[in-house]
Amino acid sequence: MKKAIITGITGQDGSYLAEYLLSLGYEVHGIIRRASTFNTKRIDHLYRDPHVVNGSSRLFLHYGDMGATGVLTDVIYDTKPDEIYHLAAQSHVRVSFDMPEYTGDVTGLGTTRMLEAVRRLGKGTRFYQASTSELFGSATPPQNEKTPFHPQSPYAVAKLYAYWMVENYRDGYGMYTVNGILFNHESPRRGETFVTRKITRAVAAILAKKQDKLFLGNLDSKRDWGYAPEFVEAMHKLLQQENPTNYVLGTGESHSVRDFLDEAFGYVDLDWRKYVEIDPRYFRPTEVDYLLADPSKANEELNWTPKVKFHELVRIMVDADLELIGLNCPGEGRKICHEKFDGWHRWDDQVITMDR
Repeated sequence: MKKAIITGITGQDGSYLAEYLLSLGYEVHGIIRRASTFNTKRIDHLYRDPHVVNGSSRLFLHYGDMGATGVLTDVIYDTKPDEIYHLAAQSHVRVSFDMPEYTGDVTGLGTTRMLEAVRRLGKGTRFYQASTSELFGSATPPQNEKTPFHPQSPYAVAKLYAYWMVENYRDGYGMYTVNGILFNHESPRRGETFVTRKITRAVAAILAKKQDKLFLGNLDSKRDWGYAPEFVEAMHKLLQQENPTNYVLGTGESHSVRDFLDEAFGYVDLDWRKYVEIDPRYFRPTEVDYLLADPSKANEELNWTPKVKFHELVRIMVDADLELIGLNCPGEGRKICHEKFDGWHRWDDQVITMDR
């Protein structure tokens, strides 16, 4: 049985990846931060109390933090994993301008701490680092593995440091380390402060008469938005290749925030212009205007092509937020999940794992 460590297991990607790896028969170890309140909602449906299941559990959680070198090293030494999926980060771009030092420590140096522990273990563990399309910043689209980086935020700069550390450990020590340069990928499990989820939650709240206005920033920024469960399947594929190499992962389509508003509000016959107001506080000091993936390499070498289109992604998210708030949904999103996924990814696990 293969063993995998997932950092950031309680996040959107980490929770889907845990589901996927468990479905493949892995033993999964997740690193979580200690908190005075429960912070494991996205994976509660996966967890089995080892006292109850008599040792048959395959999901284990360990307290840790990307700033605590000793703890991270202990978890890696104790579990001796075959694969590590390093997803933990301070990942909110706008927040990184307010907390640049913390973002650099957790997102940048945290990766180095993980890499160094893997190197010292000497087991040949394969290491995946969740990189980001924010590395490209103001680079001319479409962006692929050969596009020069031009980061435009403390988050992107920290991720660029992490990217090059992954490269250096591969070149310097012969380790199997890869960067997955993921473009935006969303889902009902997306955090509430990210613009896509902020929009779909507002749609549900407006229909439920619990919200009157939605405050947003730049409506003209364009992103390549995909569906998160498909991206975690690609993460796994990256670590199954014979030779380690980096891949850009995206849909090859780009849409503006305005487009997302059109789709989300239009899906339930609302005019977003009646509810949306612009708040300058949500603008970044340096904006990234246009990100568009060229995922040709992943399409060809990984045999990976996203199935969920932009308008389908929006319907999935709106349906889930409507169910979460207790309203009937049109049902197209639920139908899309049933038709395009079988086995490990199920609609019924969506709503129970969402932030409320």
